[in-house]
Amino acid sequence: MFTLCIKCKGKGWCGKPCEILARFKDKAPKPKLHFSGSSPPEIFVGRVGYPRVFSGILAPTEKGETSQLASPEQWVENNLNIEQILELRGQLIYGRSIIHIKSNQGRIKQVTQELAMSSKPVSTEIFLSKKPNLNFHPSKVFSIMTNPAPLKKAILEENPKIEKKVDYLVSDYDVKSTIAIKELYQSKILTSHLQKLLAAGLLGIKTTRRMVPTRWAITAVDDTLGKQLLEKIRIYPEINQFQLFHYDYNGNHFEILFLPGNWTFEVIGEQFTLGKNKYKGNKSELGIGVDEDVFMQDYEGFFPRKKYAEQVAGGYYADRLGVCEYLEKIKKQATCLVFHEERPEYYAPLGVGIIRESVRKAMQTKPETPQTINEALIQMGMRLKAPIHKYKKMSWVLEHYGKQKKITEFFNH
Repeated sequence: MFTLCIKCKGKGWCGKPCEILARFKDKAPKPKLHFSGSSPPEIFVGRVGYPRVFSGILAPTEKGETSQLASPEQWVENNLNIEQILELRGQLIYGRSIIHIKSNQGRIKQVTQELAMSSKPVSTEIFLSKKPNLNFHPSKVFSIMTNPAPLKKAILEENPKIEKKVDYLVSDYDVKSTIAIKELYQSKILTSHLQKLLAAGLLGIKTTRRMVPTRWAITAVDDTLGKQLLEKIRIYPEINQFQLFHYDYNGNHFEILFLPGNWTFEVIGEQFTLGKNKYKGNKSELGIGVDEDVFMQDYEGFFPRKKYAEQVAGGYYADRLGVCEYLEKIKKQATCLVFHEERPEYYAPLGVGIIRESVRKAMQTKPETPQTINEALIQMGMRLKAPIHKYKKMSWVLEHYGKQKKITEFFNH
């Protein structure tokens, strides 16, 4: 759960200097109206005021290899801590302008789309109407946005590096976005890159193309890829033993249990609140509770869920994608249970990308192989901060697992 410096954005509600804002200011670029820098590449499309939204480019004031500034894949792979990621994001200036999502005109939109297609940093010249506001906007879905400023003009100083498959599908106006996402994914295009392409309005049939708010594009890509993998997973044989994975990253702890059975999936997430005496201020104003931790739950059975995962939200689809990739790799289906704890050490939200990459990382480790559910829960409980009985009581999967007979059982008597 966020600490107050995220909730109040440096207003000092906790009575202490904001450590997150301090991190940004340490590495923040000097405010300029005109500069050149290598965009990671990074773009952002907002949702406030939809269909007329803020859209723009993020770039530092320095040139060089800057891809790490906007890559959750690299953050998790290199095990960067929160302070390091905050310092990286703090170097970016977000030059933005208001644009209609269906607009096909404007040089700024053209530059934004060219950047979204690039797989490498692109040297970009930025002209701003006002100096950047040295501040940040946190989110649990997208990466922290920093230093916004009105964008007057943007010019690419070099040709973007565009993968052939990306160029081909962006130029094909007769391919649906879901098919384009599938083909690009199969061509090893990074998930974060797919999300930028969708956000920039570069995928799909020509008449339906439009810019998509980044928040929605991230979840849409994770959901689309998960559903496509499940079309195959549902016809694979079941795993024949329990498998238990666990992983920690910056205060995010994952326990991922696979049980023999048909495809079923559940995520129970917990956010630890801060002690009631730790901070001053009106707790209702801060928007957090102090007497109990917050549990969230979403699940699906063998058939696809029809409604958005309201509680776990974007994290649900990020978790599911990592799990599905593992099952596709081993050509099996399973009942899957994910317990995800956000501990106080996770004091700044880094976006849902680190959730997806953490689950992928967990799936690369060697699983434990408990013999029974109880044994698995005991092992999970030894690593979880919250009592395991709270998870057991809440879990839809554990309540129903093994209680419904399979049709094959009727032929074994």
